[in-house]
Amino acid sequence: MSSSAAETVPLDSPRVAAADHTARHWTFDKPGPVRIGSPEHMEMFARMLLETHNPYKPRVLDWPKLDPEAHARLTTLPIWDIAVQTEGRASLRVLDYAATITDPLLNAAMVMDGNEEARHKKVLSNLVEAYGVVLEPEPEYTGYRDTEWGWMRTGYSECIDSFFAFGLFEAARRSGYFPPDLVGTFEPVIQEEARHILFFANWAAWQRRRQPWWRKPYFLAKTAAVWAVLIWDRLVLARDLGGSSKQTNFTASSDSIGVSMSAAELIDICLTENDRRLAGYDKRLLRPTTVPFFIRLARRFMPAPRSTQA
Repeated sequence: MSSSAAETVPLDSPRVAAADHTARHWTFDKPGPVRIGSPEHMEMFARMLLETHNPYKPRVLDWPKLDPEAHARLTTLPIWDIAVQTEGRASLRVLDYAATITDPLLNAAMVMDGNEEARHKKVLSNLVEAYGVVLEPEPEYTGYRDTEWGWMRTGYSECIDSFFAFGLFEAARRSGYFPPDLVGTFEPVIQEEARHILFFANWAAWQRRRQPWWRKPYFLAKTAAVWAVLIWDRLVLARDLGGSSKQTNFTASSDSIGVSMSAAELIDICLTENDRRLAGYDKRLLRPTTVPFFIRLARRFMPAPRSTQA
């Protein structure tokens, strides 16, 4: 639980509400079009991340007391080891790449991103500690010699995982699978992922556009290779679903949070939540498009969700 009552900031306090609003709404203060790949574009997406930072502290989050049934549902979910380890790897890889960035503004934004990933790991670690979940020993986290590869693998992976996490989180909220107080406590972490994928999508477009002509094919090939690795990872996960899988993705199925719904229903919620969580940021910022595009394409071939009986 919280380290002391005096340190805990109530979730409904004006200070928390103001920080939450700032984290969700941001407009670049320079008017007019912003050319993708330009210095103004980099300034825009870097400042977005820095200026929407929510300064909550993991140790003083107000973890609510759970009734025995809710506590059992939470602690028996087979996701906590994977979740903590995913954030640990992400933080290392982002900070490794940040160390190669010489531009002060972009470096500050990259460091912010990496530190927020580390904070996600701390939030999850504090949650499992608060509710008595026993984790396996953490592995030694390692980066890549090609730090850009590690950053791209983390960024594109988050674009996939966050899209489904947005929908699963909302489905769990609607179903009451988790108590409202616990959902509210975790809400800043979920919104933080929206900021991260927005930052990464703009970095990827900026980096791709500014490559010299002779290096563009290499960068595009690297991007394709990252996607191939991530797709393979998720095919392996799909093969292992139903067993005691310890894979890299923990948002693959609504069953993981005890919510039963059709694929079409889940997709509709994911699409709606993805749009909602990104809606408050400057419209000139590019949105992640690959996952929503292919999900919308797949959705066209699915039956309409069953109607709710009155």
